[in-house]
Amino acid sequence: MNAEMKEAINAIAADKGMKPDVLYAVLADALESAYKKMPEAYEYAWVTIDPETMEYRVIAQELDDEGEPYGEEFEVTPDNFGRIAALAFKQVLVQGIREEEREQKYEEYAGREGDIVTGIIQQSDSRYTLLDLGRVEALLPRAEQVPNERPDSNTRIKAYIVEVRKTAKGPQIVVSRTHPGLIKRLFELEVPEIADGIVEIRSCAREPGHRTKIAVWSNDPNVDPVGACVGASGARVRMIVNELRGEKIDIVPFSEEPEEFVSKALSPAKVKEVRIDMETGTADVIVPDYQLSLAIGKEGQNARLSARLTGWRIDIKSETQQAEEDEYEKVDWAEGEWVVDSETGEQVWQPAEGGPALSAEEWEANTEDEPENADDSQSDENENSSVPDSENIEPELNSEETPNENSEEATDQGEEDSAPVAEDSLEEDGLEDSAPVAEDSLEEDGLEDTNG
Repeated sequence: MNAEMKEAINAIAADKGMKPDVLYAVLADALESAYKKMPEAYEYAWVTIDPETMEYRVIAQELDDEGEPYGEEFEVTPDNFGRIAALAFKQVLVQGIREEEREQKYEEYAGREGDIVTGIIQQSDSRYTLLDLGRVEALLPRAEQVPNERPDSNTRIKAYIVEVRKTAKGPQIVVSRTHPGLIKRLFELEVPEIADGIVEIRSCAREPGHRTKIAVWSNDPNVDPVGACVGASGARVRMIVNELRGEKIDIVPFSEEPEEFVSKALSPAKVKEVRIDMETGTADVIVPDYQLSLAIGKEGQNARLSARLTGWRIDIKSETQQAEEDEYEKVDWAEGEWVVDSETGEQVWQPAEGGPALSAEEWEANTEDEPENADDSQSDENENSSVPDSENIEPELNSEETPNENSEEATDQGEEDSAPVAEDSLEEDGLEDSAPVAEDSLEEDGLEDTNG
């Protein structure tokens, strides 16, 4: 019996890839449990097994009032313990082996979070997909799967280990296909320079299934980091793209200069100028008008990934937009602030003293009208002031006239009286030389005889 048991233990150990000593320990624990179930069994007892002879003995020791062992160790092996050992071997050994296998599997994958594994898809449903990793199964939740990616069964894929859990049923390995770390691990597998530490992936931004941007840095000035990752004719990066089912990958060089890094991150768009605001952490990017849509990307994807890659808040503007803003800055606006009109969505200037908000065009129009209105009002005042003077002169002249018996004498008298007044006013205005002109006009009108 002992020889057969030894052969069985050795065969099981070879089949499960376990050490025989581990199985002997499992069998000893099983025998100990079986002994303590016997009547009159010692509370503090254990089982020893000789691997060579497969002889087992039960050793016991007395306990004091406090439950601590004391005195000499002595053997208490029952006479019929051979039959008990056989039953324990059949009932408990398999369970013990299974538990030991679970522990070994957990130890194999414990601490491997962040590593990459290759598995074969076994089955898939609406909740998760099971991957066969060989000795264990990995769990790929739906949230960790790439949208619209539905690999067929028995398809081999690579996944990123997110978590290793220890459960009653064994280790539970949670993997991901969307984690940015998957990109880094794939490049380590395909690019020897990254695996050796010559080239580093400084940052990574990813939208699974669509596009990924990585920034690479070389610790060797003789090694081009972008070229090393791309490979000859793009062979290296093509392997990664194929593994990711066609996901686009942009590789840009990392730079310590924020302006240069932001400019490279927006590739493939061409950037004209980058203005960094260190206080707000904002990068204002100016691009040519025809590059604006390319810089922003489809649904803002390129700008969004670039911001996550660089860590800067990126605001992209065309040359035309920037020129308009520069013109606004040159205008001496009154105190107030820019606000957004809720109805039109346009930016308007809200004066601090209150009143209606003005657009830039309205504000400029008002400022242009003010000098013109001032000139008009001044001219009106001058005109109004001259009118009363002329009106006041006429009554004075008329008041000096004396009514005569006939109209002709009154006319002649009025002309004689008014002539000196005109001459005096002309002399005061410095227009004395023009007086003969008035006399000549009177002669032409046939009034010479009347004045004589």
